[in-house]
Amino acid sequence: MPSLQGFWTERGKAYLRCFLRTYLVGASMNPRGLMSVGILYAMQPGLWIIHKEPAAREQALKRYAKHFSSHPFWVPCLVGIFLAVEADIAGRRLPPEALEKVKNTTSYTLSAIGDSVFAGSLLIFWALSTTCLLLAGHRALPLGIGIFFFLGLQVFRVYTFLGGLRRGFSFLGALKSWDLINWGRRVKFLNAALLLYLWVQLFPPRDFVSWAWGIGSLGLAGVLTLRPVLPRWVLAAIVLWALCAIPWLMQRATGGMPLGFP
Repeated sequence: MPSLQGFWTERGKAYLRCFLRTYLVGASMNPRGLMSVGILYAMQPGLWIIHKEPAAREQALKRYAKHFSSHPFWVPCLVGIFLAVEADIAGRRLPPEALEKVKNTTSYTLSAIGDSVFAGSLLIFWALSTTCLLLAGHRALPLGIGIFFFLGLQVFRVYTFLGGLRRGFSFLGALKSWDLINWGRRVKFLNAALLLYLWVQLFPPRDFVSWAWGIGSLGLAGVLTLRPVLPRWVLAAIVLWALCAIPWLMQRATGGMPLGFP
């Protein structure tokens, strides 16, 4: 495993370039290899410092030229792990086949965790909490929450990169102990409460007709997403139209003068 002592050595600077390049991995997405070009770009400085022979460098590049995909928040961790394994391969402590056997499994597993915990839980929590606070008239607090999450993400990227670099695949055992999937489920329950609070903020008090139509529309949308018949963006557009148009039509049918357009 590579040592982190003397990080500003030639090797340390190469690893730093690898970490900084992880921010650009998604810029080269393509339908054939997805992030394959990006992961090659991120790994190249480290591979050049680990492998000295041109033939070894060529073989190392080929190991990452294949299809690759994962959640972007986990890419620094994966790059750190891959660099640690490459150092073991260069020192003949591991055969090159060891990386091939676990590379895709690891990246896809972390991708699923990232989609559930980050995209499906924390990002939604940030969006809902910010929206609720803005509707409540707060300005500084939502900004502070956004800055906190942004800085927290950078700390997470640095920590997982260094953890993967120091411990290689054994770092995955530490990640398992974090129990991220169950934490993601807990955040989703909190998101449900925030969504209800947002609903209370958006609808005028004692407007039971709007409440009934809104709850019915969201419930129907939830059922339809379980059995997808239409694309989700079409379903979302229909629900938004129903939320706006049906109360307006009911007001017009009862003889009241509707205000504005549906």
